[in-house]
Amino acid sequence: MDLDTAVGYVLKRATVALRAAMDAALREHDLTVPQYSCLEQLAHQPGLTNTELARGTFVSRQAMHPLLATLKSLDLVHGDGGGRHQHFTLTDDGARRLHGASEAVAAVQERMLAPFDPGQRQRLYADLTACANALSP
Repeated sequence: MDLDTAVGYVLKRATVALRAAMDAALREHDLTVPQYSCLEQLAHQPGLTNTELARGTFVSRQAMHPLLATLKSLDLVHGDGGGRHQHFTLTDDGARRLHGASEAVAAVQERMLAPFDPGQRQRLYADLTACANALSP
């Protein structure tokens, strides 16, 4: 396989570059990418469970437990209920922290997409969505 023309290789390079840029931007907000993803999920869908958050942030359920414990100890999320049936919401502090972090992540995304005009951006999104859908069960 020629790595210069391997779409999977280029996608991985883009993913690694995006993750590194997000890590750097989020460091200023004292958040990791998974923590940010969790807060973003809760802002759009309050009341998600541990399992739902794990699925939405692309981490295992086991990894989500300490992540949520950290967010709770920082008073960024609140859980109601018990055990596996806990439903999580953002606290006021969580919403404030997320606001700044979202702006930082949006700036990273804008930097990544700067070479594309609006039509190319729509096409890129559609093409990547089609690729993901083609490999999803």
